[in-house]
Amino acid sequence: MACARKEPAIRFIHLAYDPGISPKGGGLPGLSVLKNIVNSINLFGIITVVGALAVSLAVWAWGHHTGGHQAEANGKKGATVAAGAALGLGAANGIVAFFSTLGSQVH
Repeated sequence: MACARKEPAIRFIHLAYDPGISPKGGGLPGLSVLKNIVNSINLFGIITVVGALAVSLAVWAWGHHTGGHQAEANGKKGATVAAGAALGLGAANGIVAFFSTLGSQVH
């Protein structure tokens, strides 16, 4: 009986270790459409970040020149967040590729 319990567990461990699945481009119809949609979303995000950065810098400058410390702090926070968002949007493809490659090396 003990051997019967071990055998399914061994098969499960083997399945979890090497399922034999890897990403393949062109496997599904509409992949090019999906890539175009994601590229458009990324472009929209970058354009939005440019606007957010411009507004944040204007609030920062206005707060500095009028003595509004809260507005100045909010402008600084907004500029920092916009810069971080721009970094993330610009590096998204590289970040995903890096971790995907790193994940494929796990054995």
